[in-house]
Amino acid sequence: MKFTRELTNGFIIFFGIGIYFLVLDFLGYSDIFLLRLFNVVFVIYGVNRTIKGNKEAGIRGYNTNFLAAVITSMFGAILSVSGLLIYIYANGGQQYIQKLPDNFIFGGSSVSMWEYCIGLMFESVAASLMVSFCLMQYWKDKVEVIDKAN
Repeated sequence: MKFTRELTNGFIIFFGIGIYFLVLDFLGYSDIFLLRLFNVVFVIYGVNRTIKGNKEAGIRGYNTNFLAAVITSMFGAILSVSGLLIYIYANGGQQYIQKLPDNFIFGGSSVSMWEYCIGLMFESVAASLMVSFCLMQYWKDKVEVIDKAN
């Protein structure tokens, strides 16, 4: 099993989220919770591209496509959290953490950079699994209809 599609779409998720948060930070809106939730759109887009690409390539099977969706979203999440860690180091390390929003699940100004990123990784894993499952439920009927037509 080649992971080209999953890795490509994981990079799309990473670049989308990265650019989005850089723009939010530049404009001074990074502390607005609802705007930060919008990053799920990039995850949905990347995972949907993977599942749709698999369908068009003739790759069938719920578990196969679900695994591809999870790999895509997790690759994007790992890259995004790694990028955040690099961004934190580039902007002053622990002092920059003091400016980051406190309303992440494990966030707050009393945590280290690593604790902050690990907490964010937990959030990313949960969101990745939810997005992958929801999109597989959406595509499940569409793939079955196509299979029955052939």
